[in-house]
Amino acid sequence: MTTTLPVPLRDRLGLPASAGRHRRLIGAHLIDSLGTGLVLAFTLVYFARTTPLPLTAIGAAVSAARLLALPTALAVGPLIDRHGARPVAAAANALSGLAYAGFLLADRVWLIGLVCLLAQIGQAGYWTASTGLVVLASPPAERTRWFALVQTLRNTGLGLGGALGALLVGGGADGLRLLVALNAASYLAAAVLLTVWRPDSPPPSAAAERPARGGYRTVLTDRRYLLMVVSNLAFVLSSMALSVLIALHVTEALHLDASVAGGLLVLNGLQVVATQSPVSRRLEGVRPTRAVAAGSLLNALAFAGFALLPGAPGPVVGAGLVAAMLVYNLAETVATPGREELSVALADPALRGRYLAVNQLSWSIGQAVAPGLLTVLFVHGPAWPWLFLLALSLAAVPALLRLERPAAALPDIPSENGTPRRV
Repeated sequence: MTTTLPVPLRDRLGLPASAGRHRRLIGAHLIDSLGTGLVLAFTLVYFARTTPLPLTAIGAAVSAARLLALPTALAVGPLIDRHGARPVAAAANALSGLAYAGFLLADRVWLIGLVCLLAQIGQAGYWTASTGLVVLASPPAERTRWFALVQTLRNTGLGLGGALGALLVGGGADGLRLLVALNAASYLAAAVLLTVWRPDSPPPSAAAERPARGGYRTVLTDRRYLLMVVSNLAFVLSSMALSVLIALHVTEALHLDASVAGGLLVLNGLQVVATQSPVSRRLEGVRPTRAVAAGSLLNALAFAGFALLPGAPGPVVGAGLVAAMLVYNLAETVATPGREELSVALADPALRGRYLAVNQLSWSIGQAVAPGLLTVLFVHGPAWPWLFLLALSLAAVPALLRLERPAAALPDIPSENGTPRRV
């Protein structure tokens, strides 16, 4: 007679076994996302209400800062290869904390541009190094679960930070200053946690494994990795629909109250937080390329739903919005861990920092281009941005499947249950 052992709760939830040993890293990820959520939507509002400057000048300074910060990832990559992901991520968070403290003193256009530039550099530096932090914390068998956990922490922090930020904005200029001060403190706290965190058994540095040669030239001649980065642009632009298109589509194309858009954003956060780890657990044993391709197909289905809603009968619009949003959220939970896994598995370990920097650059470029591109398409018709994203998502599928060739060039990636997976 055989007895079936109960499945541990962490396995049912899809959590990594090593999570308990890295509470400081988990805390740093959560606090960093909390800080980002605090000011994500309120930077322009803060300077408009606390300085006498015109909104156009403030917007120009913030936009210039973001453009100037675009090369940050490429500058950070060699630092990660030389010093490791942990000290670079800690320094980036410390820089963000000091930059947001500078918000309290910025009352001129050039000062606003300077502190926003430093804050953007800090955030880009942290997210370039963050994937390397997961590599330090987890064995290959747990990486996908760790990436799922980080995505859950990020959405939790952004949601809590956004809710707290919305409350503090109602307190006028003093509430906004308190908001910025709390944000600065959160980044400094995250920097301290990363500084005192130590992985159980740090892997040898890339330089110790073998001398890193070629630098970015090696990365830029790695056609397989560049194909992955280009296909990632589809997901970057798709993710920007959340902040650029949803509210615009709901209010201007569907003529609904803005609160409906707010409800959809809340639905996104709740669904991702509640389902990210369990969905990732269900996908263990599936090749990361297949999981990411499935996420791209789900995105295409969601975008088709959004595009078809204008002109639909009233009762259909509400149900259609919710259905399309649920599919969009599912695409995020299906694809995110696999995308992060690919960015690590396809990289040369000796130049991992530079590889991750090139991948992060796809995010920087996509986030800079998306607002202008998607709004221009929207002006020509509310369906056009969704159809563009649909086509982009479909085009990413064959590119992702092409990454499987030649699969033998890469080792198997064991999953938590011991089943080997190929890229």
